[in-house]
Amino acid sequence: MKNITIEPKEKIAILRLTRGVTNAINPALVSECTEALQQIQQQYQGMVLTGGTKFLSIGLDLPALLPFDRTEMIAFWRQFDRMLLKLYTLPMPTACAVSGHATAGGTILAISCDFRYIAPGKRLMGLNEIKIGVPVPYLADLILRQVVGDRVATEMTYTGEFVGPEQAVDRGLVDGIFTETDVETKTVEKVAAIAARVKEAFVFIKQSRVEEIEHRFEQYAESRLNRFLDCWFQPDVQALLHLAADKF
Repeated sequence: MKNITIEPKEKIAILRLTRGVTNAINPALVSECTEALQQIQQQYQGMVLTGGTKFLSIGLDLPALLPFDRTEMIAFWRQFDRMLLKLYTLPMPTACAVSGHATAGGTILAISCDFRYIAPGKRLMGLNEIKIGVPVPYLADLILRQVVGDRVATEMTYTGEFVGPEQAVDRGLVDGIFTETDVETKTVEKVAAIAARVKEAFVFIKQSRVEEIEHRFEQYAESRLNRFLDCWFQPDVQALLHLAADKF
């Protein structure tokens, strides 16, 4: 695989994004992550998602996606949603080690894990979709509100502001701060400690946690996707998206 690696740490898999410095999310990255998650489910007892020290992920690869027509975007977004749902519902303990910025889609990947730990310093997280004229994707919005609560999620999605590590902890967006040297190791240790418990009990507990969001998403996924793309393809939003793409 060109865009990811799976690195075994005994019974825990490190799923590392390796698509250049920014790990921008494109169809190939989504496809490889989907395949990797299936492999990890079959071969491991826990998973840690991580990226590089500059970016976990910058989010969607706008230069790659903007040429897509609506049919192509529907196909991509369905694939992206299915990958996120797989990550969110994976029947094992998962965590994200945030060693670099996790913005927009990067934050979405992080919150789809059970836990998140971040390194200190200038590392930003948040969902800035409102600033470029699109709503936070439906599945991501559901997960965010479960992770941080409705009031914090409302503040985050309405303003689109990024936050640093300390504020991310205060908001419940991440669970702790470790040094850049230790964040990945400590995250693996957290997952390994949970994975060592009775698997059947854990799977039942996790299923109880995720099933309401999974069912709600399945019920409304297509209608919310169409509303999202109605926004995406508005001319004024396209102009904002192209301005954002120029920064890649």
